[in-house]
Amino acid sequence: MDPDAVAKAFVDHYYSTFDANRANLGNLYQDNSMLTFEGQKIQGSPNIVAKLSSLPFQQCKHSVSTVDCQPSGPTGGMLVFVSGNLQLAGEQHALKFSQMFHLMPTPQGSFFVQNDIFRLNYA
Repeated sequence: MDPDAVAKAFVDHYYSTFDANRANLGNLYQDNSMLTFEGQKIQGSPNIVAKLSSLPFQQCKHSVSTVDCQPSGPTGGMLVFVSGNLQLAGEQHALKFSQMFHLMPTPQGSFFVQNDIFRLNYA
C-alpha cells in the first residue's frame, strides 16, 4: 500500500462527493468520528452529515492544491493534510481552505475518517 496513493484517492473521492452530494459522505465517518468545522466540534456520522448538509450554499467546487500524508500509529492510520480553494456558486473569488483528516483502517481493508478538522484561511 502506497500511503500517498491512498491519500490522493481518498481526497479525490471526498471532494468529488462533497461537491456532488454532501449527504453521501456519511459512509466515510463512523459513530465515534469527530469533525471540527471552523472551531465547532461535531461527533458521529449522522451529526457530521447534518452539519455539512446545512452549510449555507448549495453548490461548490473544491480545487486541491496540496496533499501531504504521514503514517499514524501502529494500526495503519494515516494523517492527510489538504490545502486548496473552494469556489462557491455565484461568488467571484474563491476561498482558501485547509483540512486535516485522520484516516483509520477498517476490517474490510478500506479507511474511515476518525478525525476531520476544517478551516477557511483568511489572508
